[in-house]
Amino acid sequence: MDKALGYLGLMRRANAVAIGETDTGAAAKNGRAVLICLAADASANAQKRAETFAHARSVPVTRLPYEKQTISDLVSKAGCSMLAVTDLGFAAAFAAALADEYEASDRTLADALKAQQQAHRKRSGGAGARIGKRRTIE
Repeated sequence: MDKALGYLGLMRRANAVAIGETDTGAAAKNGRAVLICLAADASANAQKRAETFAHARSVPVTRLPYEKQTISDLVSKAGCSMLAVTDLGFAAAFAAALADEYEASDRTLADALKAQQQAHRKRSGGAGARIGKRRTIE
């Protein structure tokens, strides 16, 4: 198994991926989707729907080098041709792994996600920044 597939399995276990067309559409609509991925053998209609989901929130869409069966076996959902990564760190690492392993993958996508991740870290005050106020019990 290659590194990108390993990331896909990690994302599944970490609940950082929306699997299937319905969940991908919901994640994009709610603003949680960071990256939308299509299987290599996804239909033209699936690609059109993914692009529609992505257009509303300016989410990048990429075609994976894996077929539906490979993705379905890994994420335990039959006939999965579409998924949305909902965690920026996982999306950046996944895109970088794809670009490293497959020439057909887009290196500019990996670089853009990495830059977005760094900008988010800078805005939030670093990787370990707390969100909200710390509450003390008196």
